[in-house]
Amino acid sequence: MSLRLPTTRFRAVFALGTRRAASLPLPTTLGAPNLFAEWDDETEQSTLYVGFGTGQIHLDTAPTGIEHHFHDLSGDDTDVSPWNGDDTRQLLHWSSALLSDFHQLVPDLLDDVDDAAAWHDAGLTLWVCEVEEPTQLDLIEVDIEGELLTLPWLGAGHVEHDHVEESAHGALDHGVDDDREHPIALLWTAAADGTPDSPIAEAWLRPGTEQPVTRAVPGVDWAAVGMPADEVLSWLEGIYLNHHVLPDPAGTILTGVLERLGGIDGTD
Repeated sequence: MSLRLPTTRFRAVFALGTRRAASLPLPTTLGAPNLFAEWDDETEQSTLYVGFGTGQIHLDTAPTGIEHHFHDLSGDDTDVSPWNGDDTRQLLHWSSALLSDFHQLVPDLLDDVDDAAAWHDAGLTLWVCEVEEPTQLDLIEVDIEGELLTLPWLGAGHVEHDHVEESAHGALDHGVDDDREHPIALLWTAAADGTPDSPIAEAWLRPGTEQPVTRAVPGVDWAAVGMPADEVLSWLEGIYLNHHVLPDPAGTILTGVLERLGGIDGTD
């Protein structure tokens, strides 16, 4: 049985300025959206992902304005909206305004999000941004899930985990029949100062789930590894959950910021 840190309520105060998207309607028939945004500091481009159970819309800032495309229920790119015309127009208007609001705040906003996450990691429950003059502030309240408590690597040598190429038949051989999402390999070396380069185990998600699947790579000398295969797989599952499934504090706070910018955090 795995032990897990408790979920904590965290509050952060940001200066988000004029929230234009918050004043726009969102199609009620689609349900609540899942939001994620990112900023590329090399291209100075912002991207917004808006997902529903019926499809997604992805938007990017560009020199000519905002570009967008859709993803259907299976996740494939498409130029055809998964929704009816009225809902699509309303959603595109709202999403474009939300991306514009976000783009005007980055990269400083992301620095603030990282600062707030660091305060949470230090055990604090409230973070407040710095302002130089009186201004309207926005309170974000989020529940941040606790991590699984995992032991350090107790086998011989040391290990690293890294993403591997996604494949319907496994990344290292053709012995895996399940479709796989976000596969990683656990790499091992016996040398204390060496670079792990020998794959000994893999983990991935079955599509549509958040439950990792693990398997040992055939032919591994587990006596040399210093841990039996079942213990390695149990350890890898916890590492996978913490790093690839459970939302990190910064991501949870950013989602709260996007929901506040979009007026869907339940406080407007």
